[in-house]
Amino acid sequence: MNEELEQSAAAEVPVRFFAGSGERRKPTVDMNQVVGASDILFICLDTLRYDVAVQEEAAGRTPVLNQYGPWQKCQAPGNFTYPSHHAMFAGFLPCRYDAKNVADRELLFFPQSIGLGKKPPEGAYGFSGSTIMEGLAKEGYETWCVGGVAFFDKRSDIGRVFPGYFQKSWWNPSFGCPVKDSTKNQVDFILKKLSDAEKRIFLYLNVDAIHYPNYFYLEGASNDSVSSHAAALRYVDGELGRLFEGWKAERGGAFVICCSDHGTCYGEDGCQFHGINHPVVNTIPYKHFAL
Repeated sequence: MNEELEQSAAAEVPVRFFAGSGERRKPTVDMNQVVGASDILFICLDTLRYDVAVQEEAAGRTPVLNQYGPWQKCQAPGNFTYPSHHAMFAGFLPCRYDAKNVADRELLFFPQSIGLGKKPPEGAYGFSGSTIMEGLAKEGYETWCVGGVAFFDKRSDIGRVFPGYFQKSWWNPSFGCPVKDSTKNQVDFILKKLSDAEKRIFLYLNVDAIHYPNYFYLEGASNDSVSSHAAALRYVDGELGRLFEGWKAERGGAFVICCSDHGTCYGEDGCQFHGINHPVVNTIPYKHFAL
């Protein structure tokens, strides 16, 4: 009897919590109109800082991404790749920076089995399964992963976890962080694969060029810095232009989710890299748009 009461109470609390933040903002997209009708590209610009993203946006140095609206200032789901991606793959994408309650976030994908309630919020696509990829596969999507950082390289037990969530996954050393042409190599690979697809595609692309090392994107640099971080973003922007144009030519468009998973420090307050909680690690850029 006590166990039944505990289960009943646990089922009720999240529903009230999710609905209890007052007036909700209108969703910016109805994912129920996207799922099944469009390819979906989830592009993670691994390690991209919000301050660098908006700096390059304002200066007009990322013309491809600038075409698709301004960056939204968001909270990172985690302070390094592994926790951040577990959250995002479960449907909890970066939420707006001023959110005060879980209900303040715009959910594109609503995990129906987690205890947030039975009815998805307006605009959210309710999925069943442990990940959005599992849910979309049930809707007939081919789920693809093109890896970048070591958590996607399939060369270790941990490096096989995320690729294992997808029906098809690829990584090779030319996609890795130390390779200056890594994003070009990833885009070349994807464009060659597109003609093989027989269904709608959900593609996850982990862009690792902005992750360290990135000094080689800035002429004359020998160490990573905020400036080389920005130079890496400019390089990535050009390659995304090739991806988008190629995708439109072959597939006729897509819905795109583009964001960072976390930022990184270059000496701010004595801090280095990420995996720690610091404002530049926890604050990231996000946008979604249709090609």
